[in-house]
Amino acid sequence: MPTLIGKQAPSFNTKAVIEGKKIIDNYSLDQFIDKKYVVLFFYTKDFSGICPSELYDFQEKLDEFKSRGVEVVGCSTDSEESHLAFLNLDKGSGGIKGITYPLISDNTKTICSNYGTLAGDYELNEENQLVATGPMIPFRGLFLIDKKGIVQHQLINHFTIVRDVNEVLRVVDALQYFEEKGEFCPIIK
Repeated sequence: MPTLIGKQAPSFNTKAVIEGKKIIDNYSLDQFIDKKYVVLFFYTKDFSGICPSELYDFQEKLDEFKSRGVEVVGCSTDSEESHLAFLNLDKGSGGIKGITYPLISDNTKTICSNYGTLAGDYELNEENQLVATGPMIPFRGLFLIDKKGIVQHQLINHFTIVRDVNEVLRVVDALQYFEEKGEFCPIIK
């Protein structure tokens, strides 16, 4: 899939779990246009062994993202009911209780497909039936979307390569520095 850098972030309207406890319909990134930056990240699936630590890392730094005017949103191909169950199970039991940022549901796999994070594809077999090739879950994708809805940064890793949340904050700082000063950001360590 070609890069989304410099392009309008693909829109969607889906179900989400917000505040760690409430399922809502019609969740869209459009609500943040002209208001907030968005870090949209994709994770493999609920209840997988690797995901909880990374999801907790985003939660631990959530105040830092908010102080920069950034909304953090997670996405997998699991249902909103699965997200809610995952959010109601404590960390020791393999859940993510305490996560408060939105988790969106991509049951149809169109969000992942539109963002280029879907591991797998649909094909027609000899009987003209639609079949899936691959696990049909997202790679670990991450997209920084500016206030105009334009993708400014994208990163897609294999399932097993976890992201560094501090690096995501550094990228946010670099973008905001450029927007404010009109010059490239010096290296921040």
